[in-house]
Amino acid sequence: MLSSKQTTPTKSTKARMKAVFSKLFGKRESSIIDEVEISTPNEVQHNVHVTYNKETQSFEGIPEAWKKLIGTAISEDEMVNNPEAAISAAKYLKYSIKRKETAIKIIPTAEVILEETEAIENIFENGKDTDEPNEDNNQVIGAPSAHIMHKDPPKIPDGENKESPVPVRRRKENMSDETLMEKFREQCSPKNPELLYERDHELGAGASGTVFIAKEKATGHSVAIKDINLNKQPKKELILNEIEVMKNINHENLVNFLDAFLLNDHLWVVMELLDGGALTDVVTETVMKESQIAAVCHHTLKGIKYLHDRGIIHRDIKSDNILLGKDGSVKVTDFGFCANISGDEKRQTMVGTPYWMAPEVVNRKQYGKKVDIWSLGIMAIEMVEGEPPYLKETPLRALYLIAANGKPEIPSWSKLSSEFQDFLNQCLQVDMDQRASAEQLLKHEFLSKAISTVTLKPLIEAARKNLGKRISHEI
Repeated sequence: MLSSKQTTPTKSTKARMKAVFSKLFGKRESSIIDEVEISTPNEVQHNVHVTYNKETQSFEGIPEAWKKLIGTAISEDEMVNNPEAAISAAKYLKYSIKRKETAIKIIPTAEVILEETEAIENIFENGKDTDEPNEDNNQVIGAPSAHIMHKDPPKIPDGENKESPVPVRRRKENMSDETLMEKFREQCSPKNPELLYERDHELGAGASGTVFIAKEKATGHSVAIKDINLNKQPKKELILNEIEVMKNINHENLVNFLDAFLLNDHLWVVMELLDGGALTDVVTETVMKESQIAAVCHHTLKGIKYLHDRGIIHRDIKSDNILLGKDGSVKVTDFGFCANISGDEKRQTMVGTPYWMAPEVVNRKQYGKKVDIWSLGIMAIEMVEGEPPYLKETPLRALYLIAANGKPEIPSWSKLSSEFQDFLNQCLQVDMDQRASAEQLLKHEFLSKAISTVTLKPLIEAARKNLGKRISHEI
């Protein structure tokens, strides 16, 4: 394990580090780091084995394709003083670039977390994910939470021990399209959604479908609907799995699944719609009181605890994924594939959201439910400062700073109450064992300051007016 202890690098050490990291990023990646969209690399280096040479105090075997990008985001001194954080950041960013176009956001399980960690290593070293076909044996390995085709095991000659000493993960075969569509029909309402809902306006579109507002004809209630073209989805099993999970989840602090329909080859997923929009608008356009921040944290924690009690990790708690209602509703959204109804998929990618990530995620350590608690702490900072730490940094540098620094500096720290300071300290413990759980935080003294979330209504209206967005009676 390398130490992150600060040292003063000598010129020769700097030179060695510069030589090693000069092999790190290629021209294509270096030219795209400042772009909002990060595209998949054209070429990838294969057969890489990164090692650390204690004698030269440098990494060896880093891909040629990763030379320039890290130099634009991480200084030589930082690379010398904390090389592990630099490598962790680079690996996670490459994984994000490679995976950004996936349309599936799965509900994480322990197995998914393990397989994602393996995928990060594999993408960095071999240029492809573990769920891409292996040309040598036509085997698909490690697609998280999917029903995966697996090659028949080799025959064992008679007389030999057929009991393997190594536990082998058993995988299910891919279902045929016909079987999959039948499964979708079983999960969906048999009615025609076009007879039940009237389209209003589109919120956005992305790889996973189009999101639009609609009115239920029978009641006049507005809902959000995601229209997914199943013919364009390579991993339909994951979508099916998400619907099965979402149908069994319901809580006052979650944006709840309402129904699903199959219209030709299009899946319509109907979700609750909140008339106040995302917390992001309030955070960026207005100044919140501590009592209002406490109220939002309290409702968010109740939603998080409900998910955690059912073994679900959100992994993307941030102001974008907290929706508000003018009736005082505060609801967590985007905790599964079907819950992403914001219409802004650009912010939903891993590359777009490193700023709320816990250090253990960036460092690829085995992690659990408490990653959501760290993200809640960062979101609380958002509500104070108007943005999360490092937002003005590139994704790579933000990942590095999270891995290297742990708890970020908070400019307004001295202005916060002692109860709020302690709440943030409980959320932002780098040691996961020391970090509070959702259940513990719900009993924290800071939350006793919470006032009615109806008091957010003037902030919601002011923010939406500033941003030129529609208000509730126009929807």
